[in-house]
Amino acid sequence: MDNNRYILNELNKGIKMGMDSISNVSEKVQDDRFKEGLKYQYDEYNKILNEVNNELTKFDDFPKELNPMQKAMGWMGVEMNTLTDKSNSKIAELMIQGTNMGIIEGVKLLNQNPDADNEVKNVLNEFIKFQENTVEQLKKYL
Repeated sequence: MDNNRYILNELNKGIKMGMDSISNVSEKVQDDRFKEGLKYQYDEYNKILNEVNNELTKFDDFPKELNPMQKAMGWMGVEMNTLTDKSNSKIAELMIQGTNMGIIEGVKLLNQNPDADNEVKNVLNEFIKFQENTVEQLKKYL
């Protein structure tokens, strides 16, 4: 698998993990403004995911689904971490931690694959920028 496919598949995985996390925590959020922010993030992830999928088709590749174990671990992590504290602050903290992991992985992909196609780098940069903005938005709820 060339670097472009690798980057796109990793982005696909990271975006789907982010979307799953939002789905898992949304039901615990009582604050309507916070819920709206999470919905906006979910929709933005979905837009970037569509771009990733479009790029993948250019390389005759198809988006992969998260394996069930990854999904279960994500759900279980949210359940365990919100068992005694479902506050906006706690949920924002969890989301920031996950989003920061996405930023780190995105920057590593960018730095370790300087020969990637410009279109792929553009999608990756869009993902990183979106994640950075997301962290800033989530900080309001800490």
